[in-house]
Amino acid sequence: MKKILALILALAMALSLVACGGSGKTEQSASSGDASAAGSASASSSASEGEVEETPKDESTSGAAYKVGLVNYVDDASLNQICDNIQSELAAKGAELGVTFEVDYANAQADPTVLNQIGADMIADQMDCIIAVATPVAVVMQAATEDNQIPVVFSAVTDPVGAGLVASMDAPGGNITGTSDALDTTAVLNLAKTANPELTKLGLLYDTAQDSSTAAIEEAKAWCDANSIEYEEKTGSTTDDVKLAAESLIADGVEAVFTPTDNTIMTAELSIYEELAEAGIPHYCGADSFALNGAFCGYGVDYANLGVVTGDMVVDLLVNGVSPAEMPVQTFDNGIASINTDTCQAIGFNLDDIKTAFEPLCTQVIELTTAENFQ
Repeated sequence: MKKILALILALAMALSLVACGGSGKTEQSASSGDASAAGSASASSSASEGEVEETPKDESTSGAAYKVGLVNYVDDASLNQICDNIQSELAAKGAELGVTFEVDYANAQADPTVLNQIGADMIADQMDCIIAVATPVAVVMQAATEDNQIPVVFSAVTDPVGAGLVASMDAPGGNITGTSDALDTTAVLNLAKTANPELTKLGLLYDTAQDSSTAAIEEAKAWCDANSIEYEEKTGSTTDDVKLAAESLIADGVEAVFTPTDNTIMTAELSIYEELAEAGIPHYCGADSFALNGAFCGYGVDYANLGVVTGDMVVDLLVNGVSPAEMPVQTFDNGIASINTDTCQAIGFNLDDIKTAFEPLCTQVIELTTAENFQ
């Protein structure tokens, strides 16, 4: 009898412990739910007050290291400025997110053979992402990654759709996306007409092999036809060719010269600006680096900012897992006119008058003095 009573008591105690255990779990779950709800209410309250909470570091990627290939087309002030700002932005974002971007920099110096070899090397080194600065680089890197689908982010590509890099600006559709320095050709030429209302003959100086020049030159011709202005075309693929072309335009009596975002002419600008200025001919170009290197006026995007945005796109691809096929190409509408004050004086323009005339047509007018690279 005692054994039976003992068994009954033991069974009763076991049932009591199971009931307590179940009750404990239920209370813990309810408590967590209350805390979550309180947190949501707090976040909603902060949002309604206009407060922005700091985004927490993604612990899943913290400590990760990414191999990034950075390929520059040629040594010139604009492209170098882009590369510098890309690297600075990646270093800053890496420190902020607790990751490392190991950047392997290469410069093709406008040599197709070297560029193709760089592409092969980047693939062999199994880069996580390749940054292609300028259209020729983007075209080669797109071809090099066709089979392996390494993501490519281009920078300073004037016409990504026309170059066959993306299906559309909003939906690239492949393994490549990036930033564009698309030029408002009409805006540049309106500056030339404003500085010289009696303009009758315009020189067009460019390299036929540069994709970035194709559409802009056609737009320039259309603008000349619409304004009853004669135009003279001269082209060059090397610095020596460009010097001869500039001399020919001077001999032909042009009153101003237009060049789009053409890397060949950009590389040769330091060799031609003095002769154009001595002839009293202003050179209007599609980037501030031309003005830095002696051209009278450069118009277009802020290339430093373009580099920063390119770096941010690389972070989105590698750290945040965004697909390049769905990442829209970024464009900029800066409208910044850069005036070389040395050349302005040499041509015979009054700087204050020029700035006053240009300011209504631009978002900003800045002054530069001649130098090889931005400091």
